[in-house]
Amino acid sequence: MIKSYWNKGKKQKRITIIAALLLLIALFVLRDDYQPALLFVRKYIFIVLLSLLVVFLGIRKFRRTVSVFKRFVTLGTLVLFFGGFYLLGWHFKMYNYMRTFNVFNNLNKIEIYELPLTQNERIQPLRNIFSMANESVGETKDVSLPHLVRIGNENKWTMAIQPTEKYVWQGMTDNTEEVFAVSSTTPFPRFSNENRIPVTFSIGESLKFSRNTYNAVVQRFNFFQLFTLEPSDTYYMKSDEGKWVEVVSLIKWKGFLFPYPTFGGVMVIDSGKHDFGDYIERILIGKGTYIPPNEMKNYSYLTRQNTLSEKVSQLQAESLKFLGGFSDPLPWNMETAVKIPEMPKDQNQQPYVTDFDFSTTDVDAYSGLYHWFGLEPVGDERTSLSFSVFVPADGTNKFYYYDHAAKKQGYAGVSAMPLKVQESRKEYDWTANTPVEFRPYIKDIAGKKRLFFMGTISSISDRNAQQFDGSATPDLVLIDSEYRDVVWIDVKHPSQWDKTVYDQLNEAWRSSEGIGYYFTEIIREIEVAPSVEDTMSVPIVDEKTMEIRRLQRQIDSLKAIDN
Repeated sequence: MIKSYWNKGKKQKRITIIAALLLLIALFVLRDDYQPALLFVRKYIFIVLLSLLVVFLGIRKFRRTVSVFKRFVTLGTLVLFFGGFYLLGWHFKMYNYMRTFNVFNNLNKIEIYELPLTQNERIQPLRNIFSMANESVGETKDVSLPHLVRIGNENKWTMAIQPTEKYVWQGMTDNTEEVFAVSSTTPFPRFSNENRIPVTFSIGESLKFSRNTYNAVVQRFNFFQLFTLEPSDTYYMKSDEGKWVEVVSLIKWKGFLFPYPTFGGVMVIDSGKHDFGDYIERILIGKGTYIPPNEMKNYSYLTRQNTLSEKVSQLQAESLKFLGGFSDPLPWNMETAVKIPEMPKDQNQQPYVTDFDFSTTDVDAYSGLYHWFGLEPVGDERTSLSFSVFVPADGTNKFYYYDHAAKKQGYAGVSAMPLKVQESRKEYDWTANTPVEFRPYIKDIAGKKRLFFMGTISSISDRNAQQFDGSATPDLVLIDSEYRDVVWIDVKHPSQWDKTVYDQLNEAWRSSEGIGYYFTEIIREIEVAPSVEDTMSVPIVDEKTMEIRRLQRQIDSLKAIDN
């Protein structure tokens, strides 16, 4: 068709050349629009090729068959094949089953036999921070989803104050001009003054067209990366030069039969204003500097950091259900199969980003931010803690897990915690309040590392289930996962938390474990030099001396009678 049109004359040749050039320009400029289709082919390459082969063979068989009956048999075979393929692969989720098994086989799994301690405990849960941040901005602004990141030696919640998605014009013309950076360890998060950082980003999550973070990052990919890389979570942090940057976590798809997601590095976008040169760069080659996983160790601000996509860590944690073998998670086995428990009421789901200290263990792991999962048995009525999973949040190719079930510790899991908290304070109005986000709290108390779950009491709006409020001084609880006791702690005095726990549980620990006494206060007598008044006062005589004097008086009385 094109060849015949080309041979018609010079005008047709010019039109063909111009159309071809326009098509090439469109394919180059609009690659962020069709990249999801390329990524879909990469994710399901085996299924796509198999389906095309079956369709090709079926059509060829259909065309070569003369009999009407045999043609119906051919069509029926194709329908049965694709119907069974859909039923087995998608309805019964066997395709995801095989993908997760691939993840498990390619994990660098390391079993640990001693739990790390937690440090720099974060007070507020994610949804509380998100609600309080939204209370501090105007109508034309939105706040991006908070992420816990390391800024220097501190852990902070960071989020962008960006143009709202309600009004398209702002997303086309405005920049992201401020970033919230709130300490995660304070019970009094402030969203003003020094915690509201003035910094301009011409690329943002809520901005439109080429200024959108997703579009700008995809435009930066080379031809092969268009088939393998996928932008994920966006973080805001300080670079080694002290400048605020936008860090986009990337997912890389590997494998052929059942491709699976892995950490693909990050794309770092520098701050800066929008201008014409910036526009040309975005349209042609996108924005950002690609840093692959093997080079991230060269940037100190990206080590011990939170840059791993939660989609990747969730699938990695879920793959631990294959620890008992390929067939163990099947419905007729499930001896060691586990799941990631889901929390109700639109709460922040696992993983919970937590700061761990591995220096007290014999594991060669850094101390810093990790994605923590508390895996539980598959059944809805089973809420015990089977595994604690620690995924390095900076994308390090390691996967640490602690097997509670094999040690028969009998710890209660995260999904068992809400009811225990509600039972401990029956006077609360639990229809308007709920305990949320039970992250791990592991401390060395009374001669032993003990695992607690720290929860925050939040109020949830009846009109908007996403609106949480934990106030500036929320109620905090610690639940001993072994003894199931709930300890209400004072959020303003974190230095007293361990002693508060000990004061409530020490008798139970001593009777059950035979431990000694801890947190005892030693009372010392202080000698004071006698004053003048002391020398004039009557000396104090102890009981023994008084008894001797009484007996002496009796003896003297008897002697007087004899005389």
